[in-house]
Amino acid sequence: MEFKQFKAATVQTSPVFLNVEKTIDKAVSFIKEAHQNGTKLIAFPEVFIAGYPYWNWIMTPVQGSKWYEELYKNSVAVTDASMQKLYKAAKDFDIHIVIGINERGESYGEIYNTNLIIDNNGNVIGKHRKLVPTWAEKLTWTSGDGSSLKVYDTEVGPIGTLACGENTNTLARFTLLSQGELIHIANYISLPVAPPDYDMAEAIKIRAAAHSFEGKLFTIVSCSTISQEIKDALRADVPNVDELLDRKSSAFSGFIGPNGAVIGKPLIDEEGIIYADIDLAKCIQPKQMHDILGHYNRFDIFDLRVNIAPTKKITFIDDSEK
Repeated sequence: MEFKQFKAATVQTSPVFLNVEKTIDKAVSFIKEAHQNGTKLIAFPEVFIAGYPYWNWIMTPVQGSKWYEELYKNSVAVTDASMQKLYKAAKDFDIHIVIGINERGESYGEIYNTNLIIDNNGNVIGKHRKLVPTWAEKLTWTSGDGSSLKVYDTEVGPIGTLACGENTNTLARFTLLSQGELIHIANYISLPVAPPDYDMAEAIKIRAAAHSFEGKLFTIVSCSTISQEIKDALRADVPNVDELLDRKSSAFSGFIGPNGAVIGKPLIDEEGIIYADIDLAKCIQPKQMHDILGHYNRFDIFDLRVNIAPTKKITFIDDSEK
């Protein structure tokens, strides 16, 4: 068997708020920089294209309704012409990309929080729709289904991904681990409106470390930041937006090894791109102690069943054919 060694990158930055084309241009500039530094895999934040619905947390639902409309207009389908530049960058720079998008559904009231997995040939090999929007996010996003709980074989190794809060979902994480996941992409948004005693950056790190330690794999975390542009856009509706969205220790991006320890120096709140060398062979030895997918489990006692059928909205039946 071949366990790949490669350099990975993760990005911590803000999108160009509700602007798909400019955000994709920003992503491509990071992809080019990562390529120049010898990177084969790059991770971007949750719903990076093109923005997070912060209004759900700091406005009433009625106030936020007009912002939902703006987000819908700036959501994307995987096949959109605007997305082709991103796929071309993956191919031109020979790099795998995991990136969050607001995915436009078939209904005008339907947006999905989706992570795309793009291979180094520029092909979208997978997309994961967030299973359950967290808390106030239910005002914006539609729930995904089990069909996207998959691990994808790539030239760098088997990749799985979950968005933000669903990285706390033990059963979702186990579903990915059971499919041979060795590289986990966990992407987030900065959330300064958490309770006063909640350290968001530390919470992100804890979640990533838990998954890496339990599964003996590498976790790559990418988190967005809140730009001045985002705050200024929302200021007319929320005059004290700075008070609500300025808070330290709200974003964490970095790398976690199979032993649950942080690799190198993570980014906390600061924008930028950081790198780590990944050696998937390091996932083997820790499993000798705790392999929850094998000898360190009791599948005669525990039986997890996962419905991977895509959700069907309607079934047409022609009774006249009977």
